Amino acid sequence: QVQLVESGGGLVQAGGSLRLSCAASGRTFSTLGMGWFRQAPGKEREFVGTIGYPGYNTAYADSVKGRFTISRDNAKNTLYLQMNSLKLEDTAVYYCAARRTFTIAVNSKLYDYWGQGTQVTVSS
Repeated sequence: QVQLVESGGGLVQAGGSLRLSCAASGRTFSTLGMGWFRQAPGKEREFVGTIGYPGYNTAYADSVKGRFTISRDNAKNTLYLQMNSLKLEDTAVYYCAARRTFTIAVNSKLYDYWGQGTQVTVSS
């Protein structure tokens, strides 16, 4: 089992920045591929970014490319999502996810573990 706990969400003005964190426990972090997903009210959960181990391979949704950066601190068993130039449409609950292989993945069905989510609200 893997436990994932997100933090760092909140209210921010458009154009601002936030950094989300996801602390992982219960399984060796080096064996996990990690991802961030988000779900806005009334919408399907969507892919945001993914990172493999040790962290060289990443992929992003087109909607966040150039604004968001996914990273991981393997010594701290923590995943991050740095979000810059935030837009109103970035408002959503953001979820951290892990999969039992160290490679990247875009499809949410390939993830085995999920956090409880953290709310990000971007205001005008």
